[in-house]
Amino acid sequence: MLLNINEANAIFRRSIIKGFFEPRLLSLDFKKSSIKHPLINDDDGLMQSDLLHVFFDVETGSDYPDGDEWFIVEMLFPHDIRLPDSLKGTDYFTTLSAGQGKTFWHHRELIRYKYGKSKKLGDALEFLESKYKELHELLEPLQKDLK
Repeated sequence: MLLNINEANAIFRRSIIKGFFEPRLLSLDFKKSSIKHPLINDDDGLMQSDLLHVFFDVETGSDYPDGDEWFIVEMLFPHDIRLPDSLKGTDYFTTLSAGQGKTFWHHRELIRYKYGKSKKLGDALEFLESKYKELHELLEPLQKDLK
């Protein structure tokens, strides 16, 4: 079976996510999310609370020659509410159409887990966890508006 670079990188990324990142996140009190991502269809997300859900985008950039070194994590705030201006922008949240007139908020982050010949999986996991905590804390004051 011959694979092109896009297919090979997507398979490699999925195996890194399924074999390393998901088990480690589950051991850090994450659990499977019941939310479906409007654009990422092939995978379930993870969450620590209903405020913020983590999804792995294995397709974006998988056609690059170094696509076996990184992937994108999408952190989804799956609630159609207005966010304060201080939480909007590329450092925090941008809008994502969820269909049927709904808009969710999301944050995309490049996770690089390999630098040349050395794998930095632990560093990448630590970064992912810290970014999740940072964004989750910013959203906590909005929790009362979700009820």
